[in-house]
Amino acid sequence: MLKELQNRREQEGRVRAEGRLPPGQSLTGKFPVLHFGATPRYHDLSQWSLKVFGLVEEEKVFSWDDIIAMPKTQITTDIHCVTRWSKFDTVWEGVRFRDFLTRVELEPEAKYVIAHCEYNYSTNLPLDVMLDDDVLLAYHYDGAPLEPEHGYPLRTLTPKKYFWKSAKWLRGLEFRADDKLGFWEKAGYHNQADPWLEQRFAHP
Repeated sequence: MLKELQNRREQEGRVRAEGRLPPGQSLTGKFPVLHFGATPRYHDLSQWSLKVFGLVEEEKVFSWDDIIAMPKTQITTDIHCVTRWSKFDTVWEGVRFRDFLTRVELEPEAKYVIAHCEYNYSTNLPLDVMLDDDVLLAYHYDGAPLEPEHGYPLRTLTPKKYFWKSAKWLRGLEFRADDKLGFWEKAGYHNQADPWLEQRFAHP
């Protein structure tokens, strides 16, 4: 245990010196589980769907089969939680968000994306952030389907932001001209959530 702690501290010091670890963060080899409320369980994905609405030419509902039939992308990325842990070289697979949008016609006024999830959870990001290369609608982590606690069957992955912006148990995507605060943003978390700027809370 002591040797493991020493190795972690040595690795943390090295990546901090390399400029890879955002300020105020500590390295972890685990994948902590943090969310508000219960963990939903899905036993029949034929009953699951993802609704796309708001500033779109036509509202659409995608089935699970629709999602997994789309082109797959795998990325390796670091993730950072507002509770001060960071996990390096995580491997995810899913549909790149901008590839997903080839199946949706947006109105020109659409500037923001609101992710709607089970139990009325939501979070918000500008559309231009969601169009980055590393943003996914993710369904696999580390070569296997997501664990229920990590968002099974589908979540967003936005690794340039604190991890609450990567919404678990995704069920809807709303496109808007104006921004709309999500669950944690309404509770006082910073709307921009940049780990490198330590944008943890709106009013420190």
